[in-house]
Parts: sequence; structure tokens; C-alpha cells
Amino acid sequence: MSVQQQWNPQQYAEHARFVTDLGAPLIDLLAPKPGERVLDVGCGDGVLTKQLMDRGCDVIGVDASPAMVEAAKSLGVHAHVMDGHQLPFYEEFDAVVSNAALHWMVKPDEVLCSILRALRPGGRFVAEFGGNGNLTKVLAGLHKILRAYGCDPTGLQPWYFPTVVEYRTRLEQQGFQVISIDVFPRPTELPGDITKWLEMFTQPFLLLIPSASRAEFLTRVREALRPSLATPDDRWSVDYVRLRCHAIKPPAPRFSLS
Repeated sequence: MSVQQQWNPQQYAEHARFVTDLGAPLIDLLAPKPGERVLDVGCGDGVLTKQLMDRGCDVIGVDASPAMVEAAKSLGVHAHVMDGHQLPFYEEFDAVVSNAALHWMVKPDEVLCSILRALRPGGRFVAEFGGNGNLTKVLAGLHKILRAYGCDPTGLQPWYFPTVVEYRTRLEQQGFQVISIDVFPRPTELPGDITKWLEMFTQPFLLLIPSASRAEFLTRVREALRPSLATPDDRWSVDYVRLRCHAIKPPAPRFSLS
């Protein structure tokens, strides 16, 4: 995850709890069983991880944010500060799950290699994150106002939003067997206007703007986005597109004596 992105668990809980709430179908796809050992990559504040624990799983959560890991620990989650690109586990888990986190990890082959290594043979990998086309409208508005401030956003992309074909290829090249993979639009209503969302999720862009000018900048971005992302009664949404995948690490080959 980019060192430019910092997380505030309280702000996240107040203004982005929908991220966890929308992860419920991912848990259903995982179909966790009591007693299974599960790794949650990018566990955030641990709310979704705790749901797996409540189903009887033996769960470890990892996240790059120390603040989020402390929030997860406060829920009783066994959480650790860890880089998803370099997981230290070897064939320890029956399943790996990741919700709304892998798009922050911009070296996907390293992440997938780490996840495959962490899984036992036959283990499951289930993930959902930003897919191709995610935040197209948000980025258009951000780029427009950044240029108005004399900033060039070309090449600034803190996220990884792959197509189905690209991500399937990466999974298979690492050795996964893909069970299902799909990209689908999920326009998501926000609990307030888009300003708090921008403050939380677009920090690498905001750092291009002097701190004294950021409030004005955010106001201009919000108004640039209003025609495409707000209703006449001021209800805001973001133009999410999600990629969801289910893959397995192939079982170990069986050898017979002949």
C-alpha cells in the first residue's frame, strides 16, 4: 500500500462502513467452515474479520496500516501489521480472503505469489476489489481540478484496477485454478456528500495541493462531480466497479506405487 495513504479508523467507521457491509457476499462465496484457518489480507479495522471468527474460524488479519490493525485488535482480532506483497506464511491456511484491499497493492504478481504460498494445497482464495472502470467519473473530476491548479496527474495512479482477462491470466500464471471471476458495476450511495470520501480515499492526489488550499480544492472537486454523482436532493454516490474472484491452489499430486 502507498505510504502516502493514511487511515483513520474512526473516520472510516463513520463514513465508509458500507465497504464492510458490502463484503457480505464475499463471505458467502468463501463458505467458511468452523475450525478452518483463514487469512484476511487487508483486514482494515477487523469488522469483516470478526464475522469470520464468529463463524468459528481461526482467523489472522493483516493490514499495512498500524492504526487499522490496532482497531482490529480492539475487536479481539488476531491482527498484524504486514505488507501484502511479502506475506511470510507457508502453507498455513485453508483459505485467504480479501475485501476492498487488493487495489491498493500495486504489484499484483507479488501479492498473488504470497497468497499462493500461504495457502495449503487445495486452499481457497476469494477476493473482491476495484476492477477495470472503477472510479472513472471520480478520476475525471479530480484530474480536471488538479489541472486547474497547475498539477499534472498523468501517471499518478495509486490503485490497481484490472480487467477480468488480465487478472485471470495473473492468477493462472501464479499457479491458481480459477473457479469464477467477474467484473460488475456497483454504484454505491454515500452516507453524506463526497467530501469525506475524497479526504479518505484520494490522499495521494490531495498531496499535490498545498495544505492551505486543500479545503478549497475539495470544494471545487465536489462541485465538478455533482452533475454525475449527486441527485437533485443532494444524495451522493461513487461509481464503483468491482472485480470478484474465487480460485484454489491445486491439491498436491498423489503418487501411487505400481
